[in-house]
Amino acid sequence: QVQLVESGGTLVQAGGSLRLSCAASGRTFSSYQMGWFRQAPGKEREFVTLISWSDNTYYADSVKGRFTISRDNAKNTVYLQMNSLKPEDTAVYYCAAANSITIATMRQGTTYDYWGQGTQVTVSS
Repeated sequence: QVQLVESGGTLVQAGGSLRLSCAASGRTFSSYQMGWFRQAPGKEREFVTLISWSDNTYYADSVKGRFTISRDNAKNTVYLQMNSLKPEDTAVYYCAAANSITIATMRQGTTYDYWGQGTQVTVSS
């Protein structure tokens, strides 16, 4: 069992930066693939980024070059550094963990075994 707790969401102006954190419980954190998803009001949840257990990273086209995912296995934490934020980045951001994943399935929420409660990011124009 893994519990995930996100933090760091807040109101920020367009062009600004923000770092989200996701703290995980459990001894096997380093073996999980960790992802971030987001859901804007009235929209479906969408994949943002993934970091594998071996530190391979993948990004949605909409955030590539602006967002960076990283992990610190010693702290059981995954981070999402968000730069050059845009109003369309406004959403609830969710952290998720998967035991096993493929490139073909990493964008699907059903692939993930554990989810956090989410943290709100609001980007004002």
